[in-house]
Amino acid sequence: MFTIGDFARYGRVSARMLRHYDAIGLLHPDRTDPATGYRFYGAAQLARLNRIIALKDLGFTLQQVQAILDEQVGTEELRGMLRLRRAELEEAMRAAAARLAQVEARLRSIESEGRMSTNDVVVKNVAAVRVAELAGTAAGYEPEDITPVIGPLYDRLFPLLDGAGVAPSGPGIAYYEDAPGGGGAVVVHAGVTVSAPVGPLGDTGITVVELPPFEAATIVHRGSMDGVLPTSQALARWIDANGYRSAGYAREISLECPEDRDKWVTELQEPVIKV
Repeated sequence: MFTIGDFARYGRVSARMLRHYDAIGLLHPDRTDPATGYRFYGAAQLARLNRIIALKDLGFTLQQVQAILDEQVGTEELRGMLRLRRAELEEAMRAAAARLAQVEARLRSIESEGRMSTNDVVVKNVAAVRVAELAGTAAGYEPEDITPVIGPLYDRLFPLLDGAGVAPSGPGIAYYEDAPGGGGAVVVHAGVTVSAPVGPLGDTGITVVELPPFEAATIVHRGSMDGVLPTSQALARWIDANGYRSAGYAREISLECPEDRDKWVTELQEPVIKV
């Protein structure tokens, strides 16, 4: 048997927390001395304590924890519940990190107003290019809408190409268009340059298309695409200041795409018309 202090030490919790768990019926001591009121715990109770702390740390309320434990959920079922909850929290963390990156990008754009150089903008004729692509629909053009769509598309694209025996012959090319029916939705095309014939690529779901040539105002963005806002707005200011107007969404050409997203190098190619 352990005193409450020793049991708290082994469980990596506070004695105060154990007293609270006792008070609400979540974890009673194995024995309480009737004369002194001292609480004593058995080593076997560490298993229940571990479950309580794991469930609580994964966001369950103490009432939910008690209901789960009182139903005597088995180890495998509990492990499955914890894995599911962990996945939910990991997704929430990724979403929060993406939102934070977008806030930082917006802040950098505000801070750089009137100061970010547009000297690196180049107008050029972009040649026709053939790409193998997968497409999906995003709710909008905001990064929080685009990122969850385009990432999985690229994750699927390259293994499917490899399985079909088609090797990329150039950089990745992402491009966008308004979805039919309006409402702000955007069709996301995740592609990569290939030399394969135009048309469906077997039963992979991939389509090979030839994108037409166009005149573009271009600028190079360095870093994650979650932080592209200052670069794209610098491009917009240049277009407005130099007698052009935009003719559609910018293409994104992946010049360098290492595992570290902060080291990505992407060329934005925005179609323009001289006015």
